[in-house]
Amino acid sequence: MRYQIVGEPLPVVICDVDAGETLITEKGAMSWMTPNMKMETQGTGGFGKMMGRMFSGESMFQNRYTAMGAPGQIAFASSFPGSIKAFDIAPGREIVVQKSGFLASEQSVELSVFFQKKFGAGLFGGEGFIMQRLSGHGTAFVEIDGYAIEYNLAPGQQIIVDTGYVALMDASCSMDIQSVGSMKNALLGGEGLFNTVITGPGRVILQTMPANAVASVLSRYIVTGK
Repeated sequence: MRYQIVGEPLPVVICDVDAGETLITEKGAMSWMTPNMKMETQGTGGFGKMMGRMFSGESMFQNRYTAMGAPGQIAFASSFPGSIKAFDIAPGREIVVQKSGFLASEQSVELSVFFQKKFGAGLFGGEGFIMQRLSGHGTAFVEIDGYAIEYNLAPGQQIIVDTGYVALMDASCSMDIQSVGSMKNALLGGEGLFNTVITGPGRVILQTMPANAVASVLSRYIVTGK
């Protein structure tokens, strides 16, 4: 596969694939393709993984696009203004992405649901509880809301992030939640009750414009008309 990512801040990744080569994607991600790209919709990873994907808010099924008889081309566009990043997935280089972040990949990349070990992160961590783990090997494309800011955390080094701003992290990182402090801070600070704490070692990529944060701001204007 060869690819190019163009068009930020409304990006698209255009993939040129060899005959017989297959890419997988979430439903609705395909933007355009050559006529010889055959689509097949199927569940991935067996019933358990399919149910896990449904629980995480994703579709139980994925679309597979295969170039039939000759090289083909297919394009996947981001669903929100921001950027598309390509990652080389391999054993020891697994990543964990926000549940809406996976765009497409080679078929040798495996998707599974990533649950935090501490249940508190599930109750209060928002996007931090249920994410997607990308493993196996091959190229994967991830969409990021807004601009991507990258940090490399040393072992034990931490960063505190507002919920929803975590785009992805290396699987070697861990995530938990932390109270904002006093009840006064929680009620008057406007930042919610908890923040997400990510601990290294590993890379963390944050996003500057989470879709849920934008929707929250726009909803106030829709309701009030101001």
